[in-house]
Amino acid sequence: MHTAAPIVFKATGLTKRYGQVTALDGADFELRAGEILAVIGDNGAGKSSLIKCLSGATIPDEGSIELDGKLLKFRGPIDARRHGIETVYQDLAVAPAMSIAENLFLGREMLRDGIWGSLFRSLDKKRMLAEAVSRMNDLKVGIRSMTQAVETLSGGQRQCVAVARAAAFARHVVIMDEPTAALGVKEGNMVLELIRRVRDKGLPVILISHNMPHVFEVADRIHIQRLGKRAAVVNPKAISMSDTVAIMTGAKSPDELPEAAHA
Repeated sequence: MHTAAPIVFKATGLTKRYGQVTALDGADFELRAGEILAVIGDNGAGKSSLIKCLSGATIPDEGSIELDGKLLKFRGPIDARRHGIETVYQDLAVAPAMSIAENLFLGREMLRDGIWGSLFRSLDKKRMLAEAVSRMNDLKVGIRSMTQAVETLSGGQRQCVAVARAAAFARHVVIMDEPTAALGVKEGNMVLELIRRVRDKGLPVILISHNMPHVFEVADRIHIQRLGKRAAVVNPKAISMSDTVAIMTGAKSPDELPEAAHA
């Protein structure tokens, strides 16, 4: 991925106020085709508000959002999903007692053809299972059986199911909120590998994370959010972790960075 890749998803001047508190203060955002863009920021920097606006969960007071050059007006997360934007939230939203295949199609179940499907809303479990196996194999997620209950999986495997579900239905963008939080080293690496595969399949990924080593490991560019707006976008290959943290906390100004560090 090089920086000349076209911008596929952008926000301009997003503002969101909650009473006296301004969570977003004219924030800009740009996601390029085929990249993993990490979004980082201190607590209160507005990164959660930014992501909620981009995923349709929050309606900004001002500003605009564009996907592939078309202006979007989200009324809720369903609108974002209709436009092919999928979000994996920190709490996963998986149904533990249901199978992996059922979780993959949760809320988008396939119905049987003909009268059984249209009249009786009968589910096509065989087709969903085959499709689940195909999707998981496609992303090289090594889980023995798609019929096992999600509650029998490890934390990392559950996270992989949630990521695979998003990747299966996203047509444009996958947003991941702290996907490696609370995971051990091995499981965290498993999820990072899956994120790379999602990107390599052609889906750009927005990764929100507090884990700086993970950010530096997988991100093509890093969006630094500070005081409700974008402070800088940096190239992780041309900037140190300590300089990145210094900009995030305000200890250093983006103007002090060498040209190569800007992305």
